Amino acid sequence: MSLCFALHSGSSASKLALIHARARSHVIVRLFSQSIPSLDRIKVTSPVVELDGDEMTRIIWKIIKKKLILPYVDVDLKYYDLGIKSRDDTSDQITIDAANAINKYGVGIKCATITPDEARVKEFGLKKMWKSPNGTIRNILGGTVFREPIVIGSGPDKQPGDVEIPRLVPGWTKPIIIGRHAHADQYKATDFLVPGAGKLDITFTPENGGEKKTYHVYDYKGSGVAMAMYNTDDSIRGFANASFKMAIQRNMPLILSTKNTILKKYDGRFKDIFQEIYDTTYKEEFEKRGLTYQHRLIDDTVAQMMKSHGGFVMALKNYDGDVQSDIVAQGFGSLGLMTSVLMTPDGKAFESEAAHGTVTRHYRRYQKGEATSTNSIASIFAWTRGLAQRGYLDNTPAVIDFATTLEKCTLDTVSKDHIMTKDLALLIHQKNYASTEEFLDAVSARLAKNVKT
Repeated sequence: MSLCFALHSGSSASKLALIHARARSHVIVRLFSQSIPSLDRIKVTSPVVELDGDEMTRIIWKIIKKKLILPYVDVDLKYYDLGIKSRDDTSDQITIDAANAINKYGVGIKCATITPDEARVKEFGLKKMWKSPNGTIRNILGGTVFREPIVIGSGPDKQPGDVEIPRLVPGWTKPIIIGRHAHADQYKATDFLVPGAGKLDITFTPENGGEKKTYHVYDYKGSGVAMAMYNTDDSIRGFANASFKMAIQRNMPLILSTKNTILKKYDGRFKDIFQEIYDTTYKEEFEKRGLTYQHRLIDDTVAQMMKSHGGFVMALKNYDGDVQSDIVAQGFGSLGLMTSVLMTPDGKAFESEAAHGTVTRHYRRYQKGEATSTNSIASIFAWTRGLAQRGYLDNTPAVIDFATTLEKCTLDTVSKDHIMTKDLALLIHQKNYASTEEFLDAVSARLAKNVKT
């Protein structure tokens, strides 16, 4: 791998050079201390499943692990290469094995991967158009996907002169976490064209041979469309448990949003199951933490969300979550500053990753030996969120503290040191920006000064 340290402005060159010099001095000390096994590295009690990925994010992944993770934590990584060629060579068995490993060990940390289309099948000479690894893993683990923005420069320790990455919704100073019930509804519906006038009924036939129930839907006077969709109590219960657990873990209030005034039975079932589980399982813990749970209509929630400062978890049905997660991402400024975690209802299986793709355009430049300025923040947070969950499950506060420290160092590199990649520099109209590795070196320098050994 070629290392690129091209500075892009003389005004910040001396500052950046000093940071790099400090980073190198700390790296020397750290590498020396690593020769004494686990003397000053934080011990991670249980294994973590590492899922490697593709293209530019794969390059970044390797650097993060080398410079920000392994010098500080002693962790048994169960490695699975989910790069597109590896998936093709194993007929995608590697993805299934990785998901089963997450089930076994409890925590997975995933790099972004290619989901092949026809062009990718041709580019890599694949045997077939393999399914999305994320979809395969989600189908095996079950659980709920939570997306959370990374907010830079608006924390309680903000000082004059700190950089704040602008948001399209300026009032959002705290994260808004979107929990999407990624099961059924419109996404598994049966829809069809109605050719002409006629009667539409829907019939339920009990498996035990009980009486059929037929519901009249509509009398068509002409052609039209129709759809039937479903969900299950078990899936809704799993969604509820995962949502309450996420709210407790992030210490944020939880809002379930539906349109139960219109879909009285369908959305009403979501409302009733959430309330039942809250009352019987989570109410005491929420009240002890000073947290609230409430159900609100989806239109009311969205209106209040736009006026709020953030700082809550939203539990949404499949379609609502699909739409709102992208709205929240853009409202906070960038899909490159979004984390994604998958949590099972019992909280015993957890997978974290960046919510963006493999950054193909930058990878093409990297392949030509050209300098890149690729934002690695969400990939760093994939590691920190996974390690924090590992520490939570193992009851090892030192691991959680390390993850928190690395996150703060990453954010402070941007907000306090004004060192950032090109995408963020453009948002604040800053001419100076760091290359991919320059930014990671700057984070490494801050981390070396902040980690207690």
